[in-house]
Amino acid sequence: MGRRAKNKQDVPLPLEQERATGKVTKVLHDRLRHEKIQTRKRTANVGKTAPGKRAAETKAATSKRKRDEEAAKPKPKPKAKKTKVVEPESEEEEEEEEEEAESVVLLEGAPDDGWDNAPMASDSEDDGASMSEFDSDDDDDERQEPIALLQSDDEDSDSETGGMESYDEFDTADEDGEPVTFRDMEKRSRLLEAQQKAEEELAELEQLAAEEAAEGERALFTLPSAEQIEAEKEAPLDLQQVQLRIQEVIRVLNNFADLRDPERSREDYMTQLKRDMCFYYGYNEYLMDKMLQIFPVSEAVEFFEANETARPVTIRTNTLKTRRRDLAQALINRGVNLDPIGKWTKVGLTIFDSPVPVGATPEYMAGHYMIQAASSFLPVMALGPQENEKVLDMSAAPGGKTTYCSAMMKNTGLVVANDANKEREKALVANIHRLGISNTLVCNYDGREFPRVMGGFDRVLLDSPCSGTGVISKDASVKINKSQDDFTMLTHLQKELILSAIDSVNADSPTGGFLVYSTCSVTVDENEAIVNYALGKRPNVKLVDTGLDFGRPGFTSFRGHTFNSSLSLTRRFYPHAHNMDGFFVAKLQKTSNKITTTDDQVIVPTGSGARIKHKKRRN
Repeated sequence: MGRRAKNKQDVPLPLEQERATGKVTKVLHDRLRHEKIQTRKRTANVGKTAPGKRAAETKAATSKRKRDEEAAKPKPKPKAKKTKVVEPESEEEEEEEEEEAESVVLLEGAPDDGWDNAPMASDSEDDGASMSEFDSDDDDDERQEPIALLQSDDEDSDSETGGMESYDEFDTADEDGEPVTFRDMEKRSRLLEAQQKAEEELAELEQLAAEEAAEGERALFTLPSAEQIEAEKEAPLDLQQVQLRIQEVIRVLNNFADLRDPERSREDYMTQLKRDMCFYYGYNEYLMDKMLQIFPVSEAVEFFEANETARPVTIRTNTLKTRRRDLAQALINRGVNLDPIGKWTKVGLTIFDSPVPVGATPEYMAGHYMIQAASSFLPVMALGPQENEKVLDMSAAPGGKTTYCSAMMKNTGLVVANDANKEREKALVANIHRLGISNTLVCNYDGREFPRVMGGFDRVLLDSPCSGTGVISKDASVKINKSQDDFTMLTHLQKELILSAIDSVNADSPTGGFLVYSTCSVTVDENEAIVNYALGKRPNVKLVDTGLDFGRPGFTSFRGHTFNSSLSLTRRFYPHAHNMDGFFVAKLQKTSNKITTTDDQVIVPTGSGARIKHKKRRN
């Protein structure tokens, strides 16, 4: 019969007897800490132990005890975890076994799979091995090594593990003194998880109840009367009161059927909302009305709030002189706190904090980067200029997009940088020299004069003049200085510029034939309406995918107006949604250089200009 491990729940010896017999195992020390509890369990289960199993264990314990007394006197060896059962050799041993059997009780339910009866690390399957192997000096010295991590402070310093690999080494006790073993750890964990889940559900129910109670109290909101509105003109409310009223009106509009005042229409609530938001955010009524036409009411508030916060400072790495990693390391060494803008660009960095002005570092002076809004990266990325191409930037100042084109072209080919404002061209020329651009030609023409000045470009970039409703965080004057006349004038100019840009593109280019139209505005009048107009006037162009994998698709219909379905390929960017300036990007491809307009004109753009031929009508 092979050696077997002693059950961890054996009856512990009294403290005096244990100390008399020498060092005790970690398992016995754990049992001493809960002697009272184990005694109660032993009493309850004493009659349930299997007789055959108890007899075998009794014999093993008696043999072990006798060997300990003979091996080391007066200090006996500690009891081994496992013993090999041997038959008694004399009547004295039988009597000792019977006496020992009275004190050894195995609790019923101990599993046979070794979970509680963990094996000794030094056990061997060799039946011929004798117990003297475990009593040798070498083995004893090895077992005398204390395991500090597994011993408690109140345990005897001479206790040993005996090489046992047992789950009991990790047993703990709860606050009530009850032992906590691996057997009930999982059960306790499930109970704790269930309790935590119940608490979370209760908290959610309490929150919902509080919200419902608050809804019941707030459902009595009514719009101010005409007399109150007149009184507020004389003595306006403070901003906090106006903000609370804005929130109340939005709440009613979002659930108008249940929360409305039966005597008031939706138009009444919208009128009050516009009045309060104009006062709170500082917009004129015309522009406020335009914004509320674009966004739902709740999102409009987010848009207005985002415009009150400045956008992060961003820079673009000049890949003609350095790499983004090297530039970032150099700026970090100067104490600049920065991070990449996002996965969509490999050259952009966001500057969070800098001990020195970002436009005054040696790296900036050396032309290693350009201070440029993240949104202005987008039209150049959509255009995608290639090496050795001929590219036109119709509105180039101050040079961020122009120099980005040159960097993407690796200073090859030709970039024509045009701007109608001669004063703004000073900054354009300065940035071209600072960044080491050598493939750019700067000119000062009205964009509407192209392609008579120069045509036949592989790619054209038109960042059109606009109202600037996407960059209000940079220029707050836009809130009050834009009127209907301004939009009428701007949209007329944008229509002329986009037609000139289309005519300047060479459809026969082996690598190009593309046009990108962009604005820093969010209004439909300056974006989708302009592109839709160009598609109608120039049937030889079509919209293509911008290649930008984020941003919202453009409108295909707006307030009763239906646009070309391909306008969904355009992209819109908002400050509250993308943490960048409001922007619009559309990419068109020219399919033919010859077109016939509705008034029987044939336009043939060439490399030196455009010729307009009138068809001769037959009588």
